[in-house]
Amino acid sequence: MAEVINMPRLSDTMEEGTVASWLKKVGDKIEEGDILAEIETDKATMEFESFHEGTLLHIGIQEGETTKVDTLLAIIGEEGEDISELLKGQGNTAEETSDKSEQSEASEETSEEDTTSDSSSEETALPDGVTVVTMPRLSDTMEEGTVATWLKQIGDTVEEGDILAEIETDKATMEFESFQSGTLLHIGLEEGESAKVDALLAIIGPEGTDVSNIAKNFTSGSDAPKAEKTAVKEEKPVASTPKTEDKKAPAQPVKANTSGRVFISPLAKKMAEEKGIDISQVQGSGENGRVVKRDIENFTTSVASSASAAKFVASGQEDFDEKPNSQMRKVIAKRLAESKFTAPHYYLNVEFDMENAMAFRAQFNTLPDTKISYNDMIVKACALALRQHPQVNSQWFADKMKLNNHVHIGVAVAVEDGLVVPVVKFANEQTLPQINAAVKDFAGRARNKKLTPQEMEGSTFTISNLGMFGIESFTSIINQPNSAILSVGGIIEKPVVKNGQVVPGHTMKLSMACDHRTVDGATGAEFLQTLKGYIENPVTMLV
Repeated sequence: MAEVINMPRLSDTMEEGTVASWLKKVGDKIEEGDILAEIETDKATMEFESFHEGTLLHIGIQEGETTKVDTLLAIIGEEGEDISELLKGQGNTAEETSDKSEQSEASEETSEEDTTSDSSSEETALPDGVTVVTMPRLSDTMEEGTVATWLKQIGDTVEEGDILAEIETDKATMEFESFQSGTLLHIGLEEGESAKVDALLAIIGPEGTDVSNIAKNFTSGSDAPKAEKTAVKEEKPVASTPKTEDKKAPAQPVKANTSGRVFISPLAKKMAEEKGIDISQVQGSGENGRVVKRDIENFTTSVASSASAAKFVASGQEDFDEKPNSQMRKVIAKRLAESKFTAPHYYLNVEFDMENAMAFRAQFNTLPDTKISYNDMIVKACALALRQHPQVNSQWFADKMKLNNHVHIGVAVAVEDGLVVPVVKFANEQTLPQINAAVKDFAGRARNKKLTPQEMEGSTFTISNLGMFGIESFTSIINQPNSAILSVGGIIEKPVVKNGQVVPGHTMKLSMACDHRTVDGATGAEFLQTLKGYIENPVTMLV
């Protein structure tokens, strides 16, 4: 059965999108995961992948054209399938979302649904004013999400803009707001439960409406009842003047619950653990005294909490704790396994003399308000070297190789649940202090899960540095679709031979993992030679 693909909402502020380019044309075979088009939003140009298989039967928006979110973008189905009825139903420009038109569309979609029961179309059509909220796709790699906490309960009144829930993706925990007013009639996922993108999350509508049939018959996909347009609020740092996190938060702080139980959002709880804050000492300003993010950010105490002691285990007793895998950990496991077993890795190991680099950094940091790290120097050196070796700055596809002329360096940052890779865009065009500021900002926000999906997309090369942990050398798994990743060890003081004499010196070992489909051994070696020139003579990076 043919699937209707609409213009997606790719950012929280996106209202319309422009098709920058189609990567498929009418008649092409489509596999799940294939990139259909590049869509330009108000924030970035992003690749849009297909979640369906079949043949591309119709393109509704041509390259360069702009249209509203939820407008017909394409139709995918079986080759030769008649889609005239779908085109007739989608052909109007009804972006004005009246309740009657939404009910009509839902009725048409459910009448086409292939059900195994004898129930009539009225049973699955949406009643007036009822909206189905589905699990949104909040990042380019997100395949499922977990409900961290519900901020509304069944029977609660929901206003447009209210925060419904906090949803944990593979990259961050984000607030999920409603674009619909009404009563929360049904919750499809309990706190801690995970589901695929487009699964039933909630149903909102007039109080007293029976939605049991809708919940029971709901299936994800274009033939499901019309889903609510949704947006996600990225969590942003609180300014010096505290701002309300919840639109209905009382003006005066509510005293903490005295019953012994502390009501706290998962995000606030995680922040409190990271900062070593005793949550029983925090006054909650959320609904019913709930401790929320701003309460932790604004909390100050004169006595820092001591680190928690290791769990006591009696001698000779087996003991373990179970910790559910987070969405981030699941995605990391999947992506790294795919990379390791699909990309033929090989490794090139080098050792650089760091004497000049150490002197350069010490002198550079004497400038007023300037401080750069060795990692900043490596990012800059790699960016300059990649411009000279586009093969290392490439990406592999089944039918072609993409040689990038822009340089976006991904910098691996360790967080509690695993690893994230924020991207320094156009790194070759940035100064060392600019790179330092960007990496510092990314690292700080990554540990608080405040990075946006856009800040972790588009890398063309990746750097992983464990030198600060005393690691001398190691190898990494390629961060696909990159063709290579550089592993950076620490600077070691050791005897070295210079001009036939053994003298004290400082060296650093680097290992580059390469995808042999795109980077041959000689190509990788030439890149490392160029990199060596920049690292061992860092003044050349300023030319």
